[in-house]
Amino acid sequence: MNTILFDLDGTLLPMDMILFEKIYFEELAKDFADVMSPKELAKNIWTSTKIMVENTEHLTNEEVFMTDFTSRMNMDLPFLQKRFEDFYDAGFLKIKGLALDIHSIRESVKILKSKGYTVALATNPLFPEKAIHHRIRWAGFEPEDFSYISTFEKNHYCKPQLKYYEEILKDIEKKPEDCLMVGNDVQEDLVAKELGLKTYLITNNLLHRTEGEIVTDYLGEYEDFYEFVKNLPSHI
Repeated sequence: MNTILFDLDGTLLPMDMILFEKIYFEELAKDFADVMSPKELAKNIWTSTKIMVENTEHLTNEEVFMTDFTSRMNMDLPFLQKRFEDFYDAGFLKIKGLALDIHSIRESVKILKSKGYTVALATNPLFPEKAIHHRIRWAGFEPEDFSYISTFEKNHYCKPQLKYYEEILKDIEKKPEDCLMVGNDVQEDLVAKELGLKTYLITNNLLHRTEGEIVTDYLGEYEDFYEFVKNLPSHI
């Protein structure tokens, strides 16, 4: 194992996701207040997002989402792109205050890099690159800290599609047995195990949508993961 894939929200970036969603839609609704009610806007975004998550065709997430969303909003793509662009430059930044400061997870990434591991960000690519970069910085990192970052514009699939992980492996030129997927979401992150990746479930912000058994190679809180990383062999 020489490569660590990290989830972002709830893993590298701990925050209250219910509050995240609330502030996100409140602020976004302000930018669309002249064209649509907050309720209708949220409904359209969730519907288009669902179509994007379920997509299995080789189309970027941006293409799938925007094709559906523009038809629902009955608006031109450039108009919508400008609205979202403005939102991610202003209103979206108000979410930053929700980010929690977890020293041990930041140190874990530093240790992995110092030991020569490839460190990639396998965040569910539901957001544009700009928004993902903001959230990386809120977590105390820089985009340059990661050899790879999955994004709305670049990637063609979403979690929990296996194709999402297959695409990342192809992009970073790694085999499943080279990789460990670290995340807090049982359904979205541990599915990587089906392809042969090792998995580490962070339990601090655990997301588990069913009553099914949790199957993972490793499991623990942030401090446990920190100790796990300290004991990994060096690849330098």
